[in-house]
Amino acid sequence: MKISGVILPGVCACLKRFRQAQAPLFFILALLLTNTVVFAGEPPEVEAIGAILIDGRTGRVLWGKNAEKPLPMASTTKIMTAVITLERGNLDDEVTASARAAAAPEVNMNLRRGEKIKLRDLLYALMLQSSNDAAVAIAEHIGGDVETFCAMMTEKARELGSDASFFTPNGLDAPGHEASARDMAIIARYALQNRKFLEIIGTRTYSSKSSLTERFLVNKNRLLSEYDGAIGVKTGFTGKAGNCFVGAAERGDKRLISVVLGSGWGPRGREQKWRDTKAILNYGFKNFEYADILEKGRLAGKTGVSRSRARTVYFAPGDGVTLPLSPEERAACRVDFIYPETLRAPVRDGDRVGKAVVRVNGVKEAEAGLYAITGAERHDLKTSAEKVLEAFFGMGTKGEVEVVLPEF
Repeated sequence: MKISGVILPGVCACLKRFRQAQAPLFFILALLLTNTVVFAGEPPEVEAIGAILIDGRTGRVLWGKNAEKPLPMASTTKIMTAVITLERGNLDDEVTASARAAAAPEVNMNLRRGEKIKLRDLLYALMLQSSNDAAVAIAEHIGGDVETFCAMMTEKARELGSDASFFTPNGLDAPGHEASARDMAIIARYALQNRKFLEIIGTRTYSSKSSLTERFLVNKNRLLSEYDGAIGVKTGFTGKAGNCFVGAAERGDKRLISVVLGSGWGPRGREQKWRDTKAILNYGFKNFEYADILEKGRLAGKTGVSRSRARTVYFAPGDGVTLPLSPEERAACRVDFIYPETLRAPVRDGDRVGKAVVRVNGVKEAEAGLYAITGAERHDLKTSAEKVLEAFFGMGTKGEVEVVLPEF
């Protein structure tokens, strides 16, 4: 097994020069750009107990504070409630409010037992005004009962790679109901890929009509009006969780997701969650830019081949890799190409021959398969006999097979 690598200081656009040179990556150090490191700004100072910043496009963690610590997450829970509703419910369904839903504490939309209302209207009340009774009505309608619905929420979290555990659909304090900042970031990133979810959380006002009354809802997410590019997501507060917020914003081609859990209590805590969120998002937009590290199908190197007249097989990544990196991370970005020193023919165009591993500061951030872009026919006793017969009839070739590289 052969491992070759290259450190990519400056910007990873040096791969464009590599393409023009058509040389193995491990021979292009002379083509690399400046080694000067421009340091990113200071990490944000936040009061939240747990916090994180991730890139919404790739999911890469850009910064964190106690990001893996399980904590109560209050009404940010409702992000998962909305996900299950959108994936398993019919928004045109008519829901009948139960006694349990009507008894849910504030914040609520004052549902009454027996009141009939569209599932769509419950979902808007859930996300715009954080209505606890709407969450219970939704859970009973989709899950049959609250407990079954919460099990569905936890199961979905596991599917997404989150360790969050849900025991209420609205985020009210309950034993075992907790998630880390990382868990909530994973869930929010997934939710934001749903167009209807995006539409709902970006709605400023909404009117609904039930069998008993009409309601006018106002979005409580101040980030939408106070932060450039804000697109969501959800506030939260309980006595145990403190003030929490999952936020998201887009500027240009960047989408950033922040989470703060336990940003404080009382009036000061209510303000602190917004200060914490803005500081985290500001840090992300200021200090991270996308770098194209690997390009799908672009020549990456070559290796030997045995039992063939072709002496070499050339390979390229099967997938591209783009990462959001700070200036110092760009200087510490390394790609290792892992592949056999010699392949055995036959090798077909498109065969996997190895992998490329992208590391930043020694930590693996991404991986892509390496695939042959030139083939090598087998040359042994059987194939030699066949070639003799071909030559006898005037169709044979002699000498080493010429390898023609594909056009780029």
